Amino acid sequence: MTAPSGVTRRRGLIALAVLGMLIAAAVLYMRSGTGDASPGDAAKAAAGGAGAGNRPPPPVTVSKPAIRDIVEWKEFTGQFEAAEFVEIRARVAGYLTSIHFNEGQLVNAGDLLFVIDPRPFEIALESAKAQLSEATTQMELAQVQLERAETLRQRDFTSESTYDQRQAELRSATAAVDAAKAAVRAAELDLEFTHLKAPVSGRAGSHLVSVGNLVAGGTSGTPTLLTTIVSLDPIHFVFDVSEADMLAYKRAVQRGDLPSARDETITVYGQFTDDEEWPLNGAIDFIDNQIDRSSGTIRKRAVFSNADLFVTPGQFGRLRVPASGKHTAMLVPEEAIVTDQANKLLYTVTDDGTVAPKPIVLGPQLDGNLRVVRSGVSPDDRVIINGLLRARPGAKVTPEQGLINADNFAVPE
Repeated sequence: MTAPSGVTRRRGLIALAVLGMLIAAAVLYMRSGTGDASPGDAAKAAAGGAGAGNRPPPPVTVSKPAIRDIVEWKEFTGQFEAAEFVEIRARVAGYLTSIHFNEGQLVNAGDLLFVIDPRPFEIALESAKAQLSEATTQMELAQVQLERAETLRQRDFTSESTYDQRQAELRSATAAVDAAKAAVRAAELDLEFTHLKAPVSGRAGSHLVSVGNLVAGGTSGTPTLLTTIVSLDPIHFVFDVSEADMLAYKRAVQRGDLPSARDETITVYGQFTDDEEWPLNGAIDFIDNQIDRSSGTIRKRAVFSNADLFVTPGQFGRLRVPASGKHTAMLVPEEAIVTDQANKLLYTVTDDGTVAPKPIVLGPQLDGNLRVVRSGVSPDDRVIINGLLRARPGAKVTPEQGLINADNFAVPE
């Protein structure tokens, strides 16, 4: 069956169009292989090149380093400790009959804490007093007999040996009285030890022994531990300082930049683990006499007032100690510092807008997220403080003037 003439004509046109496209593709392929380009392609390339050349360099914010008078500080982690820690142990053995404080209670020096059954010691005291009375009577008799022998000896009515014997009897009776008096004092002391009192003011711990238990006493062996007391005001803060930090501090003392903590009062500041400020104000009151060989550190101690009893012994905290005298320093924000392996850099912008990295030597970090720059840049350098991701060494940037806010960081006097 023969196709209609209209269909045949459409098929022919489609075939011609496909053939023309194949020929055009072949021509373009040959031109691209020889490096030739069509006028349209050249125009497009020229238009794209002109657009890239007119694009401005990326913007960055720059500022000169802030210049301020500061005091550098060194921070240490440590632990609060009670200035006084006492274990209450029994001095005499016996049954515990009563407890006169609540667990965790604040107690004052001299407050009654425990009572051990005093009746055996009362009996011992009465017995010692009776022995003293007997010894006193024997001494008085020996004194009378000596006086009588002395009178008879003067009249030569008694022998010299009898007189010597009476003197010896008096001395023996006097010694017996002294021994009896000592026994009375010992019995009184044992009776006093049945009433255990707080030796210091502070917070008592828990009852480690209940009423009715037999407790062991004495100054040797293992006397029974009844409770503990820790003082609260003032409170100590103990921290360890590395040998390197200790040497740096001593060098500063030698230069006259800092006073010696062994000779003068050094003001320090403390904070708790959840603090951002430094609310505690204290002073260094102890430096150990040697470096710990195992850790290479030396122990130091600060003392703080704890009138509100907020600090509990055993808490961790941080301490800030002056590491320099007041001096003028250059400051930059922490986010402006670039780390390149082991080196620290600041990106600066030259007069023609070129990014110039400069290696720097850093000092400590201050409040307000500022960092001390010891060397590497000058006070007139324009430091990039914002837009570091858009800056590349040697590339052009558009500097926009900014300001380092160095007026809100704390410099304790």
